[in-house]
Amino acid sequence: MAVQKQVAALPVRRIKGKTEVLLVTSRDTGRWIIPKGWHAKGLKGHESAAREAKQEAGVEGKIDPKAIGHFRYVKTERSDQGAVDVTVFLLSVRKVLKRWREAAQRERAWFPIDDAAESVQEPELSSIISALK
Repeated sequence: MAVQKQVAALPVRRIKGKTEVLLVTSRDTGRWIIPKGWHAKGLKGHESAAREAKQEAGVEGKIDPKAIGHFRYVKTERSDQGAVDVTVFLLSVRKVLKRWREAAQRERAWFPIDDAAESVQEPELSSIISALK
């Protein structure tokens, strides 16, 4: 089975000199993740990641066009199983929306870097988050 590819945004903000990471819950298991999805046709990778952040987490900002890392996870939905490689782009959040597309399907929360790194299940993603310090 071929490895599928997705893009993700790692939303961050600075509050009182400290960096915080925004995580959202997955729709299927409720675990903490970063906004991610399939690469949208006609958009660059970082642009697709920014679109996912707006749809899944209700945030907008400046996204870095250079990836800050990659992680792999296993997709377990019955209709779509297998390994997925995710390219991660840093998103400096400038606007938090009160209403967004997937608000009824997900929770979102800001975490200090260490707490965010501990809250995600993927070790490689945890390392990417920890490297923000």
